[in-house]
Amino acid sequence: MINKTLIIAEAGVNHNGDIKLAKQLAKAAYAAGADFVKYQTFIPKALVSQSAEMADYQRANVKSSNSQLEMLSKLSLSFEEFRQLKVYCDEIGIGFLSTPFDMESIAFLEELDMPFWKVPSGEVTNTPYLIRLAKTHKPIVMSTGMCDMDEIEFAVKILNTYGSGEITLLHCNTEYPTPFEDVNLRAMLTLKDKFSVKAGYSDHTKGIEIPIAAVALGAEVIEKHFTLDKTMQGPDHKASLEPDELCCMVEAIRNIESALGTGEKKPSSSEKKNTAVARKSIVASREIKKGEIFSEDNLTTKRPGDGISPMKWFYVIGRKAERDYSADEKIEI
Repeated sequence: MINKTLIIAEAGVNHNGDIKLAKQLAKAAYAAGADFVKYQTFIPKALVSQSAEMADYQRANVKSSNSQLEMLSKLSLSFEEFRQLKVYCDEIGIGFLSTPFDMESIAFLEELDMPFWKVPSGEVTNTPYLIRLAKTHKPIVMSTGMCDMDEIEFAVKILNTYGSGEITLLHCNTEYPTPFEDVNLRAMLTLKDKFSVKAGYSDHTKGIEIPIAAVALGAEVIEKHFTLDKTMQGPDHKASLEPDELCCMVEAIRNIESALGTGEKKPSSSEKKNTAVARKSIVASREIKKGEIFSEDNLTTKRPGDGISPMKWFYVIGRKAERDYSADEKIEI
């Protein structure tokens, strides 16, 4: 049985505050084969203060804003628009998710009955936020970018204390895009072993290689930003996949899932037909007369492998030939 990786296509704020674009992103995620499309739900003034500065990557990619508040105000959707998105996702057949960034958004998203909460890296240290989510008793998938192990341990303890459902931890680096040398993909395995939870990976690198490698290492959840066009204005477009790239990533992940298999070492059904062609049999290396003793001087091994296996070499050596053999003829016992 194949263990299916949960693939979350992170639309985030790549809709640029436009509900039509948000629906197009959902449609693209569905077409690519993702399990969920995920957005971000927030009330700008409840999320950031007026003095909050933009991150370097945000400042580089958003020339029209001078603060986080100004930028996020242009990127938000209303609660009513999220209701429309949920209905649309249900209609086309893709799972709907959105990450809440403030308490009011948590209360609203509860109404949409999402199957689990996706906690962003920036909220791992937000105790009241974690408590509020845990009290819903739903499963939690939590990114861990910027975190050390003590902070993650604290968050996991809070979630468990207040009744959270199953916890899945995603290794993550929050630089957009993440340099390959900073990915530290093996940390995903550290999280799994340390906290005895499911583990996955939320990716911000360019391209699709690292999420694919994460699945090969055992990731059970993959999250990846995508956009309809990397050249659009906005903080995350440049570090996102375009639809054709998202399709390639999903296809590669599904192929890796199939390739990982069960772990049991045995011949596959597809290769069994090659056994006789590729293996060898014990044959006469020269003419052998009836009554002659089989030895290393008159035996060898050659293809095809439809005779006596060379694994029985020492069983055959020393026995008497029951008939005459010509060179290359398969030995019979």
